[in-house]
Amino acid sequence: MANFFSNLFNRNNDPKSIISFDVIDPIYAYLYNEEGSVELKIKGIQETVLVNLYSFPTSLDHEEGRAEIEKAGFKNAYEVLNELYKKVDIGVVSEEIMQQELEFDFIHIQFYSQPSAEMKKYFNKVLNNFIILFCCTNSLEINDFKILYTGSHFIDYTKGLLDSEKLDVNTPKNETQEIGIKDFKTVLQGMCQYMNIEIPESVELPSSENLLESEEVTESTFEEFVKLVSRGSIEEKDLKKQTKKLFKNYKKEAKEYYSIVEDHFAFFESIDSWNSDWKFDPEDAIYFISYMLGEDFTFDYPEETYSHNLFPYIQSELEKLNLELLTYDTQGDNYLFFVANKEDVERILELSELTKIEVNQL
Repeated sequence: MANFFSNLFNRNNDPKSIISFDVIDPIYAYLYNEEGSVELKIKGIQETVLVNLYSFPTSLDHEEGRAEIEKAGFKNAYEVLNELYKKVDIGVVSEEIMQQELEFDFIHIQFYSQPSAEMKKYFNKVLNNFIILFCCTNSLEINDFKILYTGSHFIDYTKGLLDSEKLDVNTPKNETQEIGIKDFKTVLQGMCQYMNIEIPESVELPSSENLLESEEVTESTFEEFVKLVSRGSIEEKDLKKQTKKLFKNYKKEAKEYYSIVEDHFAFFESIDSWNSDWKFDPEDAIYFISYMLGEDFTFDYPEETYSHNLFPYIQSELEKLNLELLTYDTQGDNYLFFVANKEDVERILELSELTKIEVNQL
């Protein structure tokens, strides 16, 4: 009976889901009363998660914001808010309410996820923006919320909001949204941990881990990274040499960036890897992957298929060997490939975050 009433009239309060009012409301209270802007690192989420509490009209009431509103064809921030409300079936703000200059708060949560299979052809990561708008469902008080979603960068903040779309977390439109929603659940759990918010016992948690527990970076961290990236093929003497060099570089100041990156390249040259232009033929992939594996490798692919369009076919064949092709992010127009054991990929990506040696899935 309690579960029935907690989800009465289709409110966003599924007692089993972390994306529910019972979780979102205390997060809102924390942002309102403690910190209106939060940046945090959460295990399993790429880079920093940004969480901000904004309000209409105050957050757009500045010279740049007013210019964005005018450029979008609106007179004031309330009109922008009404456009958002229409997207998610919330009653619009009346002219009378506008005259009272009441404020309407919303939460903007931003983070990166791994790209979908299709997006991997073009990006190493994709941006998620979850815009949480509050509303009343069969009530005179705030007791519900709706979510807008977009993968765009908010260069023009007003346009970014207006380009967002209504999100149904139970029926994502595509794989990108599906991955984003999965990570959003992890982000909410990490936020609750950071804000000391007790999650209801009925909620099915995305993770059983301490999502904020930071792992200390030591020489052993780099040793583990080198072992996994080399698939254990590196000799003990070279292992110690590369470990010491990479750890020493890690402690250097940012102004020594180029010398740090140079030693990253030196490390990958010391193991079986393939440094390629961004354009390559299937024959190149066959030759160099065979070299990295130390055995003949081939794969099937459609005619006239080249470069990044070959990745799905390469990965499919490598998966049969329990392997995966990864790349070091050169920050340029070339790839630096290496092959990893499939079961080690998740840990390699975690170590990549810790060591600042940027490795990406393809």
